Amino acid sequence: MPQPNILLITTDQQRFDTINAWGNTHIFTPHLNYMAAMGTSYRSCYACCPICVPSRTTIMTGLHGYESGVVSNATHETVMREQTRLRRTLPALLTDAGYQTCAKGKMHFEPARACYGFEQMTLPLDYMRQYDRKAETARPKAHGIGECEMEPVISTVEVKDSITTWIVDQSIDFLETRDTTRPFFLWTSFTKPHPPFDPCRDFWSLYENIPMPEPVYGGWSRDLAGTPQGFLAGAYENTNMHLFGPRQLEASRRAYYACITQIDYALGRLFGAMRENDLFRNTWIIFTSDHGEMLGDHHMSQKNLFFEGSAHVPLLIVPPAGSGIPHNLTVDSLTEIADIYPTILELAGVTPPEGITGRSLLAPEKLPKDRVFYGDSLHTNFCVMKDRVKLVYTTCGDHTLLFDLNSDPMERNDLSTDPAWQKKKNELWRLLLKHTAETAPEALEKNADNDCCDPSALRFHTTRPPRFPGDMPGRWFGFHYHDYSVDTFH
Repeated sequence: MPQPNILLITTDQQRFDTINAWGNTHIFTPHLNYMAAMGTSYRSCYACCPICVPSRTTIMTGLHGYESGVVSNATHETVMREQTRLRRTLPALLTDAGYQTCAKGKMHFEPARACYGFEQMTLPLDYMRQYDRKAETARPKAHGIGECEMEPVISTVEVKDSITTWIVDQSIDFLETRDTTRPFFLWTSFTKPHPPFDPCRDFWSLYENIPMPEPVYGGWSRDLAGTPQGFLAGAYENTNMHLFGPRQLEASRRAYYACITQIDYALGRLFGAMRENDLFRNTWIIFTSDHGEMLGDHHMSQKNLFFEGSAHVPLLIVPPAGSGIPHNLTVDSLTEIADIYPTILELAGVTPPEGITGRSLLAPEKLPKDRVFYGDSLHTNFCVMKDRVKLVYTTCGDHTLLFDLNSDPMERNDLSTDPAWQKKKNELWRLLLKHTAETAPEALEKNADNDCCDPSALRFHTTRPPRFPGDMPGRWFGFHYHDYSVDTFH
């Protein structure tokens, strides 16, 4: 049997509950609905480090952030250079297996132009350079809202000149000009709905009369001052969303949904090109996002947290048409972004390197029912989840929360002080300490007069939480203008 083509589609900062076919009746996603109908929905997929660079490193290497040490956006260059040298990156393995490998869109590699195994890459930097030469007719991002800010704003270009359209144009160009004697691996990587939330006016207008869901609050997050402040540190550092009133929150969500719909409609053009080139018959399609967006839930914004809005992401896999694989399936077993790497390699007939702990998703009935999820973000935010009971912890303020997602899927009820849940909490806490001692011992210290080899004798290094909203050093709203050394234009 010939090797199939593989199309990986990713968005940036799209939370799990933004697909119409998955139950969100406030959003238009016809082509994600198509993928759900024609393939399998993995409804419980999580990012082990819900930040851009760590998740992309995981897709490229199959290594969890806590395995590679990449748990921030600071750098992944050392890891990626070594994995490329060993020919262990996903595109390097596929190139060596005879695939034509191409990336179109945001990679967020460092240095930006490093290919790390891809034969061809076209980046958002190329979009900005192209439109610098068209400044008299179209000027993207002339609105002044930065790459982290939550305030809604209308794009300063028309749909035809938007970065979302450009990424699809580039992807279609590859499909139409590729070497047809070789199978292809194409990574179409959208920059949206990552801020700025700047949909083109056409898509903003689509939502003019559609009410937006309200943010989620719980008993532990009833008001801003009473919410554990350590979990809000990232929001205070990068955004002003904690200052928004109800109508402002609604407008921000409207712009976010409009960015997602703009991507979805662009997928209609990509799928049209695939149909016209008879590619549905022999192409696997995988869709996911690198992480989510809190979007005001529990007064929080941005990512890097292990709450549902931030760490829980969509995942859809569509088999080639006519392959005989059943359609419209739902898998609720716990899955992770790390599973994408071995899944793609299995599709290509390539054996994953030793030491990869992700699982192929091609036989969902064989996924382990007792899988434990671990998360480490910035060596500050941590998570352990077992049997859909989730413990989240932050060293910033030394806060712990416990949720039973089986009965409380949006984390409204903190069980960490409930006497009936102390046994489960202690079990998860021991698992987290043991895992952290093995993967990030620098985040821990020894309790006085205790055996340092016993995980229960360890505790986390802690820092003080913010004293008031905005009490964060070096606040950064994502200002970028003409810095072409970093691939962070959205």
